[in-house]
Amino acid sequence: MSIRWGSYKVQGIYDELIRAAGKPRDAAKPLCDYLRNLKDREIEEYKAAAELAIHVMGITFTVYSEEEGSIDRAWPFDIIPRIIDKKEWNRVERGLKQRVQALNLFIDDLYHEQKIVKDKVFPAALLQDSVNFRPQCMGITPPNHIWAHICGSDLVRDEHGTIYVLEDNLRVPSGVSYMLENRMVMKRVFPDLFEDYNILPVDDYPSQLYDTLASISPRDVAQPEIVVLTPGIYNSAYFEHAYLAQQMGAELVEGNDLYVDDKDVVYMRTVDGLSRVDVIYRRIDDLFLDPEVFNPDSTIGVPGLMRAWKAGNVALANAPGAGVADDKVVYAYVPEIIKYYLGEEPLIPNVPTYKCNNKDERSYVLDNIDQLVVKPANESGGYGMLIGPHATRKEHSKFKRLVKRDPRNYVAQPMLTLSTAPTLIGNRVEPRHLDLRPFILSGSDTTYVTMGGLTRVALRKGSIVVNSSQGGGSKDTWIVDMEAN
Repeated sequence: MSIRWGSYKVQGIYDELIRAAGKPRDAAKPLCDYLRNLKDREIEEYKAAAELAIHVMGITFTVYSEEEGSIDRAWPFDIIPRIIDKKEWNRVERGLKQRVQALNLFIDDLYHEQKIVKDKVFPAALLQDSVNFRPQCMGITPPNHIWAHICGSDLVRDEHGTIYVLEDNLRVPSGVSYMLENRMVMKRVFPDLFEDYNILPVDDYPSQLYDTLASISPRDVAQPEIVVLTPGIYNSAYFEHAYLAQQMGAELVEGNDLYVDDKDVVYMRTVDGLSRVDVIYRRIDDLFLDPEVFNPDSTIGVPGLMRAWKAGNVALANAPGAGVADDKVVYAYVPEIIKYYLGEEPLIPNVPTYKCNNKDERSYVLDNIDQLVVKPANESGGYGMLIGPHATRKEHSKFKRLVKRDPRNYVAQPMLTLSTAPTLIGNRVEPRHLDLRPFILSGSDTTYVTMGGLTRVALRKGSIVVNSSQGGGSKDTWIVDMEAN
């Protein structure tokens, strides 16, 4: 099985590495030459080495939907990386910073004066029906008015090469640990390639995350106490929670490990007694964060945490209520949000989106549902959506009823022909569709964007569903500075 790029099919699609049969993109040429010279036995050895590294490093993800309950599985990984030229990435980076800045201004406005609603740029009805708007946060001002300190925005590229933002994840975005581990696996398996390429690093993310969290500490101390708050070992992202805490040198805690005293100060229980906590990187949803304010039955939260946050005695990242912008209907308004707060045109466009709360757009969706991707406002992981061109008439009818019953909860988008990248499937290299999730950190002084992000790839032929819980895999993402080579 040697790799023959001349027989790799790229017609009618944008491929991340190959621009025409047998012709790699400039940034991918050294990699494609390297892969072409490998023998069958060597490719098998590299695949086996990557699988062994993933096993030894304990890189897993959890699937909930099996009959047996949750199951840990080895992280699905493809050894052929995705490559993006740094010149292109520079613009993407500016666009992501612009987007997150506008979203933070939007969230802060919603919890204060709501100017954007009064000016009728954002519909009052959408805010009123938002399941992620938290009235308990009205009037609260986090440090530097930043609510979404960690954001993961999903990017896709169409057949013409245009990059779009597909959605913004502002509640508890996950996946960054896999981005870091993918790079470590590739360095173990292909050390020679890292000597030949100028690949920009991603391993500074934990230190950047630590600095971001430290910058929002309410206490002016040299080393604020930062903890990662996890729901526990049964959460699907527990691997990531533990990994990030370990990489930052922070404590990994559960709700029972924290205590809020009568002066609204948060402490961590340790073998040496109580230790004051300054910043909590919480990986628990708002509704389970504090049983005094939200779900009274929550046993994974911390009673009194909202009191401490309101008093300014502890910082929470992301801030409670930030998820109001993590809504696929709100997403449809982000271009207007950017123009309203920044007076700028978006540097990265949205995928064209039909809002089903709009009568005319809803009619179009109902008439053309077999050609559209229909998404509920607040689902994630690829669940609850309809891919019209691949669905049955019965499924079309079902989603028409759902849209008519609750139009606020749905948007629809044309089905893009997503870009592909060469992926090892059995003993062949075949094109597979993919997306990219970069991570954006917003601290008191700076905004940081990862050099690349987590590339997720749909391993099933023709599929556009990249989620690992639904058969997707991942690749390392290389931002390559060609001018420095």
